[in-house]
Amino acid sequence: MAKAQYHKNQRVYVMPVGTWALIERVMPHWTKGLDEPIRIHYDVGLGREFGADELQAEAHTTETIDSGGESWRLIRARNKWQSPEDCTHHPYPGTFPTIVTNKNDWGGWRVPGSEYDLNPHRIETQARMIVNTLRLLSIVQRLITFAKEEEESLPDEILKVAKDGESIIRYILDEHEVDESDIAEEEENVDAA
Repeated sequence: MAKAQYHKNQRVYVMPVGTWALIERVMPHWTKGLDEPIRIHYDVGLGREFGADELQAEAHTTETIDSGGESWRLIRARNKWQSPEDCTHHPYPGTFPTIVTNKNDWGGWRVPGSEYDLNPHRIETQARMIVNTLRLLSIVQRLITFAKEEEESLPDEILKVAKDGESIIRYILDEHEVDESDIAEEEENVDAA
């Protein structure tokens, strides 16, 4: 059974032709007695029908982060080890997430196919977390600055959160003055949660 991976008017990259196009029609191929189509082709106005394995969607997310000249993006790469029909339990059948940390759409993070297949929802969550790391870092830095400026008027719990955030940032930036007991305490808190 097949499920549509793309929808009408969606912009896709047509790999055999090497160009971008809009899907004009979604064309399911039905067989008598079945509730779902056996395959789905897409008309993109280029003279023939294309299968889902010949198309690639634009990056699913528009989350672009600029922090210190860095730009981390989540793009979807084509799943070469399984056909979309074999992995309908994946959140986006036929693709897997790749984090790009370079302006040239290479360099970054991805997982092996076997690991993705074990728990695709977990890997998708990890990908979204990585993409948003720079944004979260910026939020924590603003919280630290605010806590230092308004130290007398803030509750102790907020000051503790700011101190924990500052310790984590020092750890991320690999500054050697990090108090190792803070890190051990943070790891225990994470394990407990």
